Amino acid sequence: MYNTLYRTALAVTALFLLTVGPVTAQNDEMADEQPDIVDTAVQADNFETLVQALQAADLVEALRGEGPFTVFAPTDDAFAALPDGQLESLLQPENKSQLQAILKYHVVSGKAMASDVTGMDAAPTLEGRSVQFQVNDGTVKLMGQNTATVVQADIEASNGVIHVIDSVLLPPQEESADGSM
Repeated sequence: MYNTLYRTALAVTALFLLTVGPVTAQNDEMADEQPDIVDTAVQADNFETLVQALQAADLVEALRGEGPFTVFAPTDDAFAALPDGQLESLLQPENKSQLQAILKYHVVSGKAMASDVTGMDAAPTLEGRSVQFQVNDGTVKLMGQNTATVVQADIEASNGVIHVIDSVLLPPQEESADGSM
């Protein structure tokens, strides 16, 4: 009787391992697959306007690229704080290049975690100009035409990292040949 119980338990265990084993391996593989920067933003609750802007600027596929990228991502509240009508104007097809420039000013090539950013004075953006960093008591501010504060750092994605900021960062205004803006 002991042998029969032992064999039955062994057979049930083997059957269990054969059926559950592949599922466990598949779940482990799925857990290893992190979403890219765009999908991470889509899954979050506070980046709907950013995703809408990326779509209007035709930048979604670029940020789904291999990267790595560091994105300083303005929240929906940050976009809502823009002057009346500015967001609506930027989302118009005729202002696509201006929207692209603003959004690219929020992206740095490479994966810069918070510990990296706090050690930097500036970093070149995909827009072409550098964003300046100012660190005071562990708080990181980005300096452009205006300032933005990092309110949440190190949201990792498969192709980079997102740092959440509280303002839409505008590139510095270009100076004209006579030195005025």
